[in-house]
Amino acid sequence: MTARFDAIGLVVSDMAASVAFYRRLGFAFPAGAEEQPHAEAGLPGGLRLMFDTEETVRSFLPEWRPPAPGGRTSLALRCDGPREVDALYEELTGSGYHGELKPWDAFWGQRYAIVLDPDGNGVDLFAPLATAAE
Repeated sequence: MTARFDAIGLVVSDMAASVAFYRRLGFAFPAGAEEQPHAEAGLPGGLRLMFDTEETVRSFLPEWRPPAPGGRTSLALRCDGPREVDALYEELTGSGYHGELKPWDAFWGQRYAIVLDPDGNGVDLFAPLATAAE
């Protein structure tokens, strides 16, 4: 028997807010997902991003409590280029989402920024820095 990586699961406090945020980033949650206790979006390679509401998790694990503020989870999204990192960061923060780290040219060779999702999980936006040919 071999276990296979299949999905990333996040517990969300507000399904509608989480689905709206991740749809803005291009995740294809089905219509009506914002009204469900469990929602999934397909990812490249057949993986899935799954959301469960806090109430859903408590239905089978009654003692579950959200972690203290300052999440330890992040999803990293590769953008087409450095300008897209800046534009997406501005779009999200301009819509009221919390910008944790403004775009900057990281020493490891990427344009890099962090925005927090509605539950405080980091969403890293990155792209390789432009080469001299770009």
